[in-house]
Amino acid sequence: MKCPACAKDNDKVLDSRPTDDGLAIRRRRECVECGNRFTSYERVEEKPLLIVKRDLRHEEFNRDKVLAGLVRACEKRPIELEVIEGIVDEVEKFVRRSTEEVKTSQIGELVMELLQKIDQVSYVRFASVYKQFKDVTDFVQVVREVSQ
Repeated sequence: MKCPACAKDNDKVLDSRPTDDGLAIRRRRECVECGNRFTSYERVEEKPLLIVKRDLRHEEFNRDKVLAGLVRACEKRPIELEVIEGIVDEVEKFVRRSTEEVKTSQIGELVMELLQKIDQVSYVRFASVYKQFKDVTDFVQVVREVSQ
């Protein structure tokens, strides 16, 4: 690391400690050339989580959008916020672990799969928006599938 005082890259680390709840390492350094002491921070470089929309546009993953959709689908249902946030956590883990581009259709399917295990009414509500039901027959078909 270059010294901010003399621009030489010959320094030694005097002290290292975690900071920002373990998300970074703070290092106190001393330049061997001029004796100047300075601080550096080391952080993990995270890649942006990009998803592919239906119209093939790329957009950064936004967990708040997933959460808002789930909260809307679960409104007035006996589902605790922690359970809803758990679903959002699972979706985010899926997006982070994926080695390929994630499509919003994959996210929607995962949300429906997880939601169906928790509450069928919320599942049908979410599915009606996600699948963009055209008429009542689409709605009735999903209700029949769930009730079997």
